[in-house]
Amino acid sequence: MIKLKEELLSKKEYDFEDLVKIMTILRSPEGCPWDREQTHQTIRRDLLEETYELIEGIDKNDPEILREELGDVLLQVVFHSNIAKDNGHFSVSDVCNDVCQKLIVRHPHVFGDVKVKDSENVLANWDAIKKETKKQQSDTEVLRSITQSLPSLMRAEKIGKKARKVGFDFDDAPEAMLKVAEEVKEVNEAIAKGNKAEIEEEFGDLFLAVVNAARLAGVDSEQALFNANEKFLARFERVEELCKASGRSVSDTPRDEKEHFWLIAKEK
Repeated sequence: MIKLKEELLSKKEYDFEDLVKIMTILRSPEGCPWDREQTHQTIRRDLLEETYELIEGIDKNDPEILREELGDVLLQVVFHSNIAKDNGHFSVSDVCNDVCQKLIVRHPHVFGDVKVKDSENVLANWDAIKKETKKQQSDTEVLRSITQSLPSLMRAEKIGKKARKVGFDFDDAPEAMLKVAEEVKEVNEAIAKGNKAEIEEEFGDLFLAVVNAARLAGVDSEQALFNANEKFLARFERVEELCKASGRSVSDTPRDEKEHFWLIAKEK
């Protein structure tokens, strides 16, 4: 292990194999107590946070941030793989092998003699091969295979897309909007009754209907809500500036004035 440390310290540039070696050292008896103590569960949140930071780098279109965050996500992959190896399950080499095999098998138009006309054909083949390799016997199994860990808006959109592939969908966005109107009516009725469980259920139906309408209109619901949040924050900041200019905080400003300031913020 000492020789390996010296080898790494003597280098000026590192590659993927070096990252694997460093993680092996960190989790060895001569390594770091914290790294040795970690499990898949204890660093689960780290992977989630690093993924969101990577997405933020993508959204900012900043190559430097993207480079750094890709490295942090890669570290998580190697970390989890090392934990699995120590538990006798699999190694990072197994992970690489599996994904390479998957890419080759699911691209028969590149690595085989299958002919495709366009990206739509490619995706259709991908889904068919995926269903076969995962031994999914029914369309319901395909829908249920969409991970529950996804953000709910994103999961709803993926479920809708897969349901559409078997002909179970609205014809278009206008038809889907009729369903949205229906669900709004049912939400109002549930609120009038005051039954919390029913209100929650009806709001869920409304959210699903909105996601379907957005999908059919060509809108990414997750991105649309992200943009709406950012817009709200920008306008709220302007409202706060106007409140401060009048000598008050937002909470101390009368509602009618806040609404007036909000209209001003919307014009900006």
